[in-house]
Amino acid sequence: MAFYKKLNKSFIEGKWVEGNGHRLLPNTNPYNGETFVTFQLANEQDVDRAYKSAKQAQGEWMKVNPYQKRTVLEKALTYIEEHEEEITEIIIKELGGTRLKAAFEIGLVINILKEAATYPLRMEGRILPSPVDGKENRLYRKPVGVVGVISPFNFPFFLSMKSVAPAIGAGNGVVLKPHEHSPITGGTLIAEIFDQAGLPKGLLNVVVTDIEEIGDAFIEHSIPTIISFTGSTAVGKHIGQKAIQHFKKPILELGGNSAFIILDDADLDYAVEAATFSRFTHQGQICMSANRILVHSSLYEDFKQKYKAKVSSLKVGDPSDPETVIGPVINEKQAKGLETLINKGIKEGAVPLLKGKIEGNVVHPTILTDVTPAMCVAQEELFGPVVTVMPFNTDAEAISMANDTTFGLSGAVHTSNIDRGVQFAQNIETGMIHVNDITINDEPIVAFGGEKHSGIGRLNGQWSLEEFTTMKWVSVNYKQRTFPY
Repeated sequence: MAFYKKLNKSFIEGKWVEGNGHRLLPNTNPYNGETFVTFQLANEQDVDRAYKSAKQAQGEWMKVNPYQKRTVLEKALTYIEEHEEEITEIIIKELGGTRLKAAFEIGLVINILKEAATYPLRMEGRILPSPVDGKENRLYRKPVGVVGVISPFNFPFFLSMKSVAPAIGAGNGVVLKPHEHSPITGGTLIAEIFDQAGLPKGLLNVVVTDIEEIGDAFIEHSIPTIISFTGSTAVGKHIGQKAIQHFKKPILELGGNSAFIILDDADLDYAVEAATFSRFTHQGQICMSANRILVHSSLYEDFKQKYKAKVSSLKVGDPSDPETVIGPVINEKQAKGLETLINKGIKEGAVPLLKGKIEGNVVHPTILTDVTPAMCVAQEELFGPVVTVMPFNTDAEAISMANDTTFGLSGAVHTSNIDRGVQFAQNIETGMIHVNDITINDEPIVAFGGEKHSGIGRLNGQWSLEEFTTMKWVSVNYKQRTFPY
């Protein structure tokens, strides 16, 4: 039996269970349309059971020796390494991801698990002095309790694990709701991994459901203290508002409109390679993908020629073929939305240097040139293999163009002068920007997050530890105080 066949149920109270919702969820291969498993969706009662289970188990998890907690996370890591081929198969079948994408995503998961495995031994506190004689201030780092995690469909294995593993490592219970297009990769696969690693039953729960079944119940439930969401800005805005209304902390990793900027002294051939990877990895379905390529006017024509040749060489089609670079987008709605955006951009004056055909969910690459910042294709997130190219004349103009967006997630600047690149990068309104590199970067110990409409909060390393814990102040008076009355 295929590995994924047993992962078609929700995981609640440490058991694989059918949801109690009214509808079925067919899990469909975006490349060939095959339904390979079906889920019975969970409902509000299932969500309630999941949160109560996580809360009860978390009380016991807090008491577990930190070294034992670390061992569980290390066993999860070992399980992934031993089942890499089966996980790769799921990423290809469920997401339309290529083998290259699968290897990239699994590598990210391994790194974040290694970091999360250090958290149980980093729950240290502090002792601080007091202006009151004979008094001592103790600060204890404590888990927040239960964390609700909502993950997206593009890199679901990693973007679920990015919150789940650190939250567990910091001593919390977790309820995970994966996207309905990635219920296995972003949900039940993770439940299986931690179950096999020996995580206490009930601590991690996975509910496979959708908004039609549960509304806002996942966010509004009384138990979770944090809602960690990765996805679109529109949905993130709603989740953030609901979370705050119920006095929950939102952690939001949202959309992007990243600029890839090529200054006049850049290594053009290298920049072409980096710009290609920055846009077309996983069909451009990455929040950090380069939506806008800004090129100095002195290099503009040469760049267009070299970039078109490079992008045209990318193999498009079946993601199971090891040679394929660009597979399908996640569904028909996404493909049609890209087609609408492309046509609208051309109508507004963009010139197609390369206009790819659309076959089902497979969208061939499109490069739109002579784009201006006001065009829809320059302002909206292009979540697919479509990219815009714009010329500029001065660094100041490039900075202005790069900042002319409501988003602020990632970016890249290419130049032969490192100091110039760093100075330039400091002026871009974004949470992350990379000099002589790609826009797609996520490292386990470096702060990750966006500015403006790209999110709230920072994850990875010490930042995830801080997000998923709280500090408790316990003061100790070693002698009696004197009061004024």
